[in-house]
Amino acid sequence: MSNTVTQMWLHTQEGPVTIFRTACGFIALCIIAAVAAVPVAPGAARAAEVTIFSDSPLQLALTNIAQDFQRASGHTVRFVFGLSPVIHKKVVNGEATDVVIIQPNFIDELVKAQRLAPGDHPIIARVGIGLFMREDATAPDISTVSAFKQALLSADALVFSNVAAGNYFATVLERLSISEAVKGKVTRANPSDVVSRVVQGKGNDVGVLNVAMILMDKRLKLVGPLPGEYQSYLLYAAAIANNASSPDAGRDFVRFLSSPAAHAALTAAGVNLP
Repeated sequence: MSNTVTQMWLHTQEGPVTIFRTACGFIALCIIAAVAAVPVAPGAARAAEVTIFSDSPLQLALTNIAQDFQRASGHTVRFVFGLSPVIHKKVVNGEATDVVIIQPNFIDELVKAQRLAPGDHPIIARVGIGLFMREDATAPDISTVSAFKQALLSADALVFSNVAAGNYFATVLERLSISEAVKGKVTRANPSDVVSRVVQGKGNDVGVLNVAMILMDKRLKLVGPLPGEYQSYLLYAAAIANNASSPDAGRDFVRFLSSPAAHAALTAAGVNLP
């Protein structure tokens, strides 16, 4: 959960597999069906290494999905995770990858820059915005708009990011007509600092992040997603890079993301389906 890009290697059954969380039993059953049902391109008989640059909120889900994709295809997968602006910069700078999974506006810019292949770029996931506190804190009720508003007014501090989710949340405070009332306890920071400020805070501090990143951090307690009329979703699309060394295997992975097993893994990680 940092602006620093992290890398991870996943290998086939000949080597170790690194994942962040063990999938629950019913996901395992879905995986068995998906491995048999999802077609793989004929060229996949020749195992390839697939490099995937992806936005950080999808890290938990994608690493679990990749383990099963490897069993189905024989390919290996290498991930580079970072926030969409960080991934965008890496691709602009010509770093080699096969698949890019980031927010659609960044995909469009990279297509115009001739870094990504034009054509269909499927939306593969949506991630909602939620409130969180320290794991040991008592979470308030935010199930109704009035309770949500009162929780924000009662917090010792409100900490949210200076990127997409935080920018949106600033408009929520305005819509609730409390932006001036809470102005003195608002802190804006990059996403990793949002987490550290809440963890190191007084215990009644409330942070705002996308739900998937909250669920990945055991130090945090998800208070809940924003109430329906105030919710917004970050969309993530997939594209093949123009400098891909394994484009066919990359397309196989993108197709695998629509399988029942992949959908189950996405849901378990707090990611909404397209």
